[in-house]
Amino acid sequence: MKTKISIVLLFLVFLTPQFVDAQCAMCRAVVESEGDPESAEALNDGIVYLMAIPYILVAGLFFFIYRKMRR
Repeated sequence: MKTKISIVLLFLVFLTPQFVDAQCAMCRAVVESEGDPESAEALNDGIVYLMAIPYILVAGLFFFIYRKMRR
């Protein structure tokens, strides 16, 4: 039961990108120098989505491996 709860919490963490502020220093400097906060926010969201997809895929892979090993 605890493993199911921890897996659900892990997925919820990766599905809430609005709380994550991830940008490389170079991208942040370029976007902030332009002075357009909307494009800076869009770039930030894009980086977070690109970062989250591999983690979700790997977590799904480990979940299926875990289920196969338990049987």
